[in-house]
Amino acid sequence: MEIIMDNTNIDRRKASPSQLSLLNKLTIPQQFASSSLTNFGYDLTYVRDSNTNPTAIFLCGSQVAVIDVEGDINTNPNIIIR
Repeated sequence: MEIIMDNTNIDRRKASPSQLSLLNKLTIPQQFASSSLTNFGYDLTYVRDSNTNPTAIFLCGSQVAVIDVEGDINTNPNIIIR
C-alpha cells in the first residue's frame, strides 16, 4: 500500500504556541484577513478585548495594522502601542 501526500499547500512557517492561542481568539473573518497581513511580513502581536469585540493587532517593524471583528484591515489605525 502506497500513501501519497500532496503537501503543496502546507505552510512551512511555524507559529509559536502563544501565537496559536492568539489566532484562536480571532473570528473567522479575522483569521482569513490575517493571512493577507502575514504575507506582507506582519506578525500577530496581541488581541484587544478578545471576549466581546476582538481587535487583532499586527506589527511589522514600526508599522501597525489592525483587523476588526468583521475582518476589515486598517493599516493606519488610531492606536498607541506601548
